[in-house]
This record gives sequence, structure tokens and C-alpha cells, in this order.
Amino acid sequence: MILIISTHEDVHAQAVMRELTQKGHSSVRLLDFSDFPMRLALRMHLDNNGHSMHELRFPDRAISMEEVTAVWWRRPQAFGIPPTVKDPTVRHFAMCEAATAFQGMWQASRALWVNNIVRDAAATHKAWQLTLAKQIGLRIPETLITNDPAEARQFWAAFPGEVVFKPFTNTINSWRETRILKPEEEGQAEAVRLAPVIFQRYVPGTDLRITAIGNRLFAAETDAKEGEYQVDVRLNTNLKYRQHDLPVRVQEKLLEFMRALGLEYGAIDMRRTPDGEYVFFEVNPAGQFLYVETATGMKISEALADHLAAGTPASTECQGAVAP
Repeated sequence: MILIISTHEDVHAQAVMRELTQKGHSSVRLLDFSDFPMRLALRMHLDNNGHSMHELRFPDRAISMEEVTAVWWRRPQAFGIPPTVKDPTVRHFAMCEAATAFQGMWQASRALWVNNIVRDAAATHKAWQLTLAKQIGLRIPETLITNDPAEARQFWAAFPGEVVFKPFTNTINSWRETRILKPEEEGQAEAVRLAPVIFQRYVPGTDLRITAIGNRLFAAETDAKEGEYQVDVRLNTNLKYRQHDLPVRVQEKLLEFMRALGLEYGAIDMRRTPDGEYVFFEVNPAGQFLYVETATGMKISEALADHLAAGTPASTECQGAVAP
């Protein structure tokens, strides 16, 4: 049994489920946390006589976690506590109890997790990503993370007109793109004191999206200069992506980086400078890949389906191959 934790509307989950079905893996189930507790139940029964049961109860059947060989932790949603529970204290309590119960069930699982939920959460922190990437030998942009206005001003002065800034996290209600710092914004330096900000020296070049699955890398390139917004490639929906051949040394460093983070899957953003240097920006443990697959023809959905079906974690020896 392969379990995919996401939303029913997730096109990435649907694509991988189709691949699994076409390959003869009929035991695939999507778990949407918004179905809990009204359309989904859990049961864990343990005793001192050797009995252990960790079970998910869907409307049509029950699934024992002991039969689950792989889990894709894709896009977990909030629990669907019914709106009839109006007291915010009660709602918070129910949410916390559900999260703790499921966390215990996941920790007891011996399945392949893509990704391990503890490692996945840790890997989302940009400061940790950059620190680890630098330690491994990947080149990173010159970076300052601070809430000290004086330090920010000093960094801006060192690279006039070449500083970008971006948030640590993005939500539906507070999404922010990567931006070039404008001269008129420097007058707002005191606002930095309210919360840490990531400032980086702008890196020119060709944007790379590298999808890592187990020991395989799927690299694609595009040029943001061909779009309307050169600073953040995400704001250009019509850019053309092409397959990119990564140098062996970059392949090795990226696979080492993924193993150090403990990730089985990640969408890596880099940039190749005009002088041929590869600069690491970040990795998204649940990043999208279908737009790259559609543009390049690389079989990323199939590779992820194969990795889940195999149920085997990536080699710690980092001897992966770049996908054809």
C-alpha cells in the first residue's frame, strides 16, 4: 500500500497516482487531512501481549499502517474540525490532539517516507539550507540575515543596487516575491528591527530548477530575462524550460546536500552565472515539478512513482545518476 498525503485536488498527487496505477500498483490511497475527523478515523491499539495495531479508517475500508510500504508527504492540510465547534479554545485543543495522535502513528511507521516529516520540517528553514550548502561546498549568494538596521544598511552600502530581499516563508495571505531593494526603501531600515529579513547580493544568470528524487536529478533551465520579471523566476508563467546537463561535481554536491538534509525529494533552485558558476538558492521539500515535466518531457512523475513503489530510501553513498 502506498499512501499519498495531500488534497483531493492536487494535480501532482493525481499524476503520480496515475503512474502507479499504470504500472500495476493498485493499492494507492490519497489521504486528505481535511477529512478528519468526520470522514476519516484512526485507531491505535497496543497491549503487552505482542499486539500492535495502527489503523486508518476510510469510509470504504480500513488500512493498517503495517501494510503501508511508502508515504508521500506531499501537501498535508489542516484537520477538518466541524464548524459547529465554535469555541476557539476547544478547536485548538482538538487540532493539537489530532496532530499529536497522527504524529505518533507516523513515527511508528516503518515505511519509506518522502519525506520524513521531521527532516522535512527542518529542511524548510532557509538559514539551515544555506549553512549546510556552504559546508558541503556549494556556492551560495552573499547573504545577511538580520533584524539590526545598522547591519542592514552596511550590507546595502557594500552592494549598492545589487541587493535582493525575500521572506523566510510564504503563506496564501502573505505571499512575497524576491525583490530588488530600491533606494527609496532604504529609508525604511528601522522596520527591519521588527522581524529578521534575508538580504542577498543579486546573482545574474540562467535559472535552474532541479528536481531531486532519491538518487536521481532532473535539471531544467530557463532565462528570466525572457520574462517580465528578472529577479524572481516564479513570476514569469510563460518562460520556456529546457533540459540542462549538470556538471558531475554539481550533481555530487547536490546529492550530498539532499542526503545531509535527509530528504528523498526536493525541488532545488539554482542559477548558473555568465562565468559558468552554479549558485545554490534554496530547496523546497514539496516543490512543484509538473510544469518542468510538461515543458521538457522528462519523466519526473514516473520517477517519483517508481521511488515510492520501490519503498527503498536513497543511497547514503550519493552515487546517483542524473536522469535522462
